Amino acid sequence: MKIFIDADGCPVVDITVSVAKKHSLPCYIICDTAHEFSKDGAETVVVEKGADSVDFKLVNLVTAGDIVVTQDYGLAAMCLARKAVPISQNGLVFTDKNIDELLFSRYVSKKIRNAGGRLKGPSKRTPEQDERFLQALEGLIN
Repeated sequence: MKIFIDADGCPVVDITVSVAKKHSLPCYIICDTAHEFSKDGAETVVVEKGADSVDFKLVNLVTAGDIVVTQDYGLAAMCLARKAVPISQNGLVFTDKNIDELLFSRYVSKKIRNAGGRLKGPSKRTPEQDERFLQALEGLIN
């Protein structure tokens, strides 16, 4: 089991790397040249900037049973197809049972934005969200 982090705007990189180190799991931070990271206990894989370049690199590296930390529903769906276990920054484990509804909500939101509508953005991150993520990640490993 390996842990991959889609580092584009990911607020739980430090938590994830810490958990990976605790369990002696290989951890990879995938980012583009605009968001380079360097964390002790993780290998950073840097790709060229481009639409979905990080997503495609990550999908090509992931194997069955690996954990992928991402907030991107599309990437989560691709990882599910590879039999990996995607988890959101808030501790939601993506599954074959919930991914279709999440992808549909993303589609509807995009249609609203393309039509000039506005949607409320995410609220400020709380310590409770970090704790939920930590507990869910630990649960996947154990």
